[in-house]
Amino acid sequence: MNKSCNLYIDEVAYDFDVEGDFFWGEDKLLFKSENNIISKMPWKKEGYSVVDIFVEDEFFKLMQSITKNIVKAIKQNGIHFDEATFSLDKYHEVVTTDDLHNKVIDITRNLENSDFDFDIDALTLRFADVLGYKLTSWIEELQKSHIQIRISRPNSLDINPPHRDGYLSYWEDIINVWIPIVGCNEKSSLPVLPGSHLMSEHEVLRTKSKGAKINGNIYYVPCILEIKSGPIKMIRPNPNEGEALIFTPFLIHGAAVNKNENITRVSLELRLPRVLN
Repeated sequence: MNKSCNLYIDEVAYDFDVEGDFFWGEDKLLFKSENNIISKMPWKKEGYSVVDIFVEDEFFKLMQSITKNIVKAIKQNGIHFDEATFSLDKYHEVVTTDDLHNKVIDITRNLENSDFDFDIDALTLRFADVLGYKLTSWIEELQKSHIQIRISRPNSLDINPPHRDGYLSYWEDIINVWIPIVGCNEKSSLPVLPGSHLMSEHEVLRTKSKGAKINGNIYYVPCILEIKSGPIKMIRPNPNEGEALIFTPFLIHGAAVNKNENITRVSLELRLPRVLN
């Protein structure tokens, strides 16, 4: 069934078509009000925060490693380009079709720590210090670490729908980390719906996992189409270079439309589980 997802981001209206079977959830709260990964945080009611995380030249080193991964994915798909002049913000001038872009992100959305010339576990320890809980980059259910490079071309539907990662069992007790790399600003950064982790499932109209298709792409995460309280009104916290947006996996987020005219947005996503023993 085709439906229109209508929402606001910083008071600006957006809409896009979603194909899927939608249903209202049960009258229960999935977010655990006690002993959750953000329990010790003063922002636990909002569900998110922006934190400083990098020291010295770490951000530059991470950007170099991300660039290397994207270049590698482009080459693996036989796309010819001048590597010497390539820059992340002009990715859309090299990868010029949806088909080629989908082939590139099939690689870049499923990376591991070992794919990076950067100490991901050093970052993990810093996020652990912020939250006051021991964290790891190892996802036990997946039996691997999991890192995603997000690439959003200008004025495209290179987006996830509004969703909660916590619907997937392996993301139930993690902290979501979103790190801006290039092209991330008030027109492109990741939107969140503040306080939505405290919203009961019976207030949410959504699909099942792998139940939503946007622009021909099927998504692992369930798409949230509507909420009973009214329009979905999201904001872009818009962290600066060297900062990270962190949030509970039960916070509604997504629909990161890139409204920049000629700049590709690149960001990095980590999902770090809590260590309970």
